[in-house]
Amino acid sequence: MGVGSEGGPTTAVKRRGCSCTKDDFFPEESFKSWANYGRALRETGKRLRDRVTARSLEQSELHEVRLRSGHEMKKNLTWWDLIWFGIGAVIGSGIFVLTGQEAREDVGPAVVLSFVVSGISAMLSVFCYTEFAVEIPVAGGSFAYLRVELGDFMAFIAAGNILLEYVIGGAAVARSWTSYFSTLLNHEANDFRIHATALADGYNRLDPIAVVVICIICLVAALSTKGTSRFNYLASIVHVAVILFIIIAGLTKAKASNYDQFFHFGARGIFKASAVLFFAYVGFDAVSTMAEETKNPAKDIPIGLVGSMTITTLAYCILAVTLCLMQPYGQIDVDAPFSVAFKAVGMNWATYIVAFGALKGMTTVLLVSAVGQARYLTHIARTHMVPPWLAHVNSRTGTPINATVVMLVATAIIAFFTDLGILANLLSISTLFIFMLVAVALIVRRYYVSGETSEANRSKLVVFLLLILASSIATASYWAASENGWVGYVVTVPVWFLSTAGLWWFVPQARAPRLWGVPLVPWLPSASIAINIFLLGSIDGKSYMRFGIWSGLLLIYYFFFGLHASYDTAKADEVAAPVKRVEEGSAAKTGQ
Repeated sequence: MGVGSEGGPTTAVKRRGCSCTKDDFFPEESFKSWANYGRALRETGKRLRDRVTARSLEQSELHEVRLRSGHEMKKNLTWWDLIWFGIGAVIGSGIFVLTGQEAREDVGPAVVLSFVVSGISAMLSVFCYTEFAVEIPVAGGSFAYLRVELGDFMAFIAAGNILLEYVIGGAAVARSWTSYFSTLLNHEANDFRIHATALADGYNRLDPIAVVVICIICLVAALSTKGTSRFNYLASIVHVAVILFIIIAGLTKAKASNYDQFFHFGARGIFKASAVLFFAYVGFDAVSTMAEETKNPAKDIPIGLVGSMTITTLAYCILAVTLCLMQPYGQIDVDAPFSVAFKAVGMNWATYIVAFGALKGMTTVLLVSAVGQARYLTHIARTHMVPPWLAHVNSRTGTPINATVVMLVATAIIAFFTDLGILANLLSISTLFIFMLVAVALIVRRYYVSGETSEANRSKLVVFLLLILASSIATASYWAASENGWVGYVVTVPVWFLSTAGLWWFVPQARAPRLWGVPLVPWLPSASIAINIFLLGSIDGKSYMRFGIWSGLLLIYYFFFGLHASYDTAKADEVAAPVKRVEEGSAAKTGQ
């Protein structure tokens, strides 16, 4: 049962999902009056220390926190649904747009190797997500996992980036939708965009079609998860058929000579493109948010996540090879590469099939993204880090309508203004950062249990984790700063290897997975940390500036609102049910 600002039950309040009173947004004690708010601000330091060390109980996420939505989500998904959700979530503008951009500008025909690198990174993250989703099957996805293992504060930082990832990802796909729609009608994409000369470059091509598409997606996603699944399943079948057509028809026009300059841009080009093309794999984490609506998480989630990622990676690699065999990389179109490639080889009629397939793919990506992002926001709102009004689950549809509408309005605003190139790089930073944190959280989960792990083993875990992170950051930094050097890797790579080996050899695992577990721990999650951080080192500086601005805004919101709301909620929970408290915290009596 949820707990209100004064320690009493608030289930009735949380069920008023359609009302918009102050108590629906800020029901906590700190916001009851200006005097209370002033007192809360004066206690910011104490409250921050508490939230930094506070770790949610797993059972609390599964029961008490989930009940704050007022109604249960319907459990009606199987592994078959999840596989098609995974395919629908991932195969979209990443392959149909960014493949051409990166092949032409950064990597050439070796773009297939960039997809392999990104795919390995994504698959390692899939393993980490799968164990968490099976063990903690809630709508919060990585936010819930990080809240249990790394604490409230790190979970909030991740939450902000998760929401940014979804908004930017949806906006990027919606703008790509316009590009392929224009191809279908024999027009340039900018023919359907409004040129606002008063705005800066990158933000001055206004896209009303993208906004209309997002509004339609919002309506479908808000009505029914199972209905969304059926639509996604049918649309994805058409999408897969079009992909097979592209591969078979494209290879009939293949020219081996187009592969003559395979390594023209070298290793640096491969990894630079990998960092951007990671965008093409974004979306699988949306499947983990559906764990709460899955009939048998222990069986369905591993099959759904790992199966869909395997199919997706193979499809990407074959499509990349096909594109670069059809056309010299210097002639590949950056907006609609596959459609233009078929036109270049004399198959004009195929252009329409490709454009139609791309539109289908992008539509399913938007749809699954809408489902996933709403469930993330719902679970974040359950903790009161954002207003609990967003946690409401509609009793009739069994879907989080409030969260769905708010997220898609934000997506539509970004899509209306912002260029795809700006969106893709910023999205990759947020996504790689979150996936790195999930890998760290998995290691913490396996090697640390509050009240059971000894002080000595906890200290060794911290040291080895810090060495893994430091060596990974040093490797990425050296890669970014040195064009041709190699001496730094002689130091950083062995430190990473020895740190991982030390964790494996000297620290005993404190917890075994109950249902499904990542193999080769700590090697696979440690490799996931290293690869994600390495790819972060290949992203341009301007994207990091935007990422820094966003992180700063997150912290401002947290210190003035989120911190105090979540602190009040946690303390009210402790008063109402002492046995359901967070595991650790500066004010908690954990017996540590």
